[in-house]
Amino acid sequence: MEKIKVGVIGAGSISEMHFESYKNNHDVEIYSVCDRNEQRAQEKAEKYGAKKYYKSYQDLLADSEVDAVSICTWNNSHAEISIAALRAGKHVLVEKPLCKTVEEAYAIERAVKENGGKVLQVGFVRRFGTNTQVLKNFIDSGDLGEIYYAKASCIRALGNPGGWFADKERSGGGPLIDLGVHVIDLCWYLMGKPKVKSISGNTYNKLGNRSNIKNKSFYKAADYDPDKNTVEDLANAIIRFENGASLMVDVSFTLHAKEDSIAVSVFGDKGGAEIEPNLQIVTEKHNTIINCTPQIDSLSFDFHKGFQNEIDHFVSCIKKETETISPVQDGMEMMKILAGIYESSKKATEIHFD
Repeated sequence: MEKIKVGVIGAGSISEMHFESYKNNHDVEIYSVCDRNEQRAQEKAEKYGAKKYYKSYQDLLADSEVDAVSICTWNNSHAEISIAALRAGKHVLVEKPLCKTVEEAYAIERAVKENGGKVLQVGFVRRFGTNTQVLKNFIDSGDLGEIYYAKASCIRALGNPGGWFADKERSGGGPLIDLGVHVIDLCWYLMGKPKVKSISGNTYNKLGNRSNIKNKSFYKAADYDPDKNTVEDLANAIIRFENGASLMVDVSFTLHAKEDSIAVSVFGDKGGAEIEPNLQIVTEKHNTIINCTPQIDSLSFDFHKGFQNEIDHFVSCIKKETETISPVQDGMEMMKILAGIYESSKKATEIHFD
């Protein structure tokens, strides 16, 4: 079988995880690169041995040699490029979030249906972590019983990346759409993807990007500008599902917290589990509570392994060996949740779903 020829659209920092993972997959050839910064596209093409580089994604999609694309661009271009790629007959792996709005999500779903046979996989990379996969097997086997409650927290004390991350027009929001999408999806996926019933959410714009802080470094986007920030600092929500389960979440780019932290847990009627910062399973036996630590290579999410698993899964889907575990429908449901939290905060009321 000929190698699958892949084009990567958007050559920013997250693209490195895609490039490295494609490079390690023997069924793939990194064929082309596209970035609005032509020099950056050329540099990435040279680094990874791509035959072509482009400044315009339309030119990359017009190349009949390209079989599939990774979309690693600003959130506000995900829908436009995904739809164009599907119509051009390409398989698509689009970074999270799927897009910026629920309306865009419906448009992408329609494009997937209209171009049957082409894979669209949403980049919910934490689904592909070993800790997630191990816990999912326990849950699917009934070891934790019915999952009725989950908690997710991803707090940065100082970590607004600025640039496009801090520009609501390009990103769609701040920590909720950037960090929250990961931990909310992780819980929702492990809970069995129940339908949302209602959302009560809050967002806060109290601290800005705190560019005045000295002596503590943090990641900054390539286009970081300390004077520009239009996204929230903090978001929290309680999400209720039709099956009676609930999820509580809080995420921040910046907060007067002691340190950065991540904590994700799910609870069932036969047992519970902490998945971050380290996988731990809690149950009971012979009237005694048992804390179990699985013996696996990484008890927390390993970014490199997670992305490799995600890319390998995408390639397997293209080869029709399996079906994606991150389909467009999941991306659409996640957009409903994220949009619902923002809407609830704006209206200062609980949002209900039909």
